[in-house]
Amino acid sequence: MAKRVLILSSSPRRGGNSDRLCDEFLRGAAEAGHQVEKIFLRDCTIHYCTGCGLCSREGRPCPQQDDAARIIEKMVCADVIVMASPVYFYTMSAQMKTLIDRSCARYYTEISGKEFYLLLTAAEPDRQLMLRTVDTFQGFFDCLEEAHLRRSILCPGVWNVGEIEGHAALQEACEAGRNC
Repeated sequence: MAKRVLILSSSPRRGGNSDRLCDEFLRGAAEAGHQVEKIFLRDCTIHYCTGCGLCSREGRPCPQQDDAARIIEKMVCADVIVMASPVYFYTMSAQMKTLIDRSCARYYTEISGKEFYLLLTAAEPDRQLMLRTVDTFQGFFDCLEEAHLRRSILCPGVWNVGEIEGHAALQEACEAGRNC
């Protein structure tokens, strides 16, 4: 059965290592017949949450006029959400964290019953240290209802653009897309 797959690439570099993982996941999902959309967060304007409370206390939409509401609506409608990030200081990129923060209050209660995939790259060669980043994402998933982390694809030891080429993680991402 075809699924709606939303890929959120938070790489600051188009064609960067984590963005390449997105492309391979997309390729696999498209080959399997899924409806796939990739959003490159760098191309979006997403302001920081100001903590005004309009969404949580009053149930009103966020007053900020940017791309966050559009992206969050796509998250609500998706069956599968792929979150890709380079690892900076053992956590996700600022672009991804800002989007997660903006999905609070009424929005995150609607992002329920989703399957999640993580695609992470890091300059650090120790794969174990990347698990800190997975734990950070898990904090977000724990706030959602029936969120299921299906798979984390970790690619350590890649920093410069293109270092991921030939890495097994690319094939792993494509297979995950085919089987999501």
